[in-house]
Amino acid sequence: MFEQTVKHYPDFPKPGIDFIDVLPFLQDKKTFAEAVGQLERLCTTPNLATVEARGFLFAAPLLVASPRVQTLVPIRKRGKLPYAEGDLVRVAIEKEYGSDEVFFRRSDLEACAPTGDVIELTLMDDLLATGGTAFGIAEALNAQTVGGRRVAVREFVFLVELPTLHGRTLLERLAPVRSLMSLEGVE
Repeated sequence: MFEQTVKHYPDFPKPGIDFIDVLPFLQDKKTFAEAVGQLERLCTTPNLATVEARGFLFAAPLLVASPRVQTLVPIRKRGKLPYAEGDLVRVAIEKEYGSDEVFFRRSDLEACAPTGDVIELTLMDDLLATGGTAFGIAEALNAQTVGGRRVAVREFVFLVELPTLHGRTLLERLAPVRSLMSLEGVE
């Protein structure tokens, strides 16, 4: 249904990578609203963790569109999150085209709505390729305890999945994976 909305850019950001651009969803209000509505149905926890920048575009509307979603935990690149001493958590990640690092704040986890003695999270992003980014973030989140409650990534939700890169296999070791669309044959 949405496959015609994404654009492909071969050999970006380096040779061999087929970059999938989801920004065309922002060019049509109806298409964007439909995508956000379908993503909302895939998320079952009251808290979303999402990665800048494209993940923010699709997760943030759920704060107002979903009666279930209460909190968003932003995950950002170095130097983008202001923080108090001891608040910032560094996460090493492996992308399909290299290593990187991202950060989240413990204070953002403290703002999450608990479910009993657990803070349940949906980890949402725009694209599932090799799964390295989501896996690293989920492991770091799952290692957190906030206010006596453990943090648990209960599911992964993506706008687009590239199944030929087998990210789902990696992530399903931690939690179920749901995707709005799957692009077969794209690497």
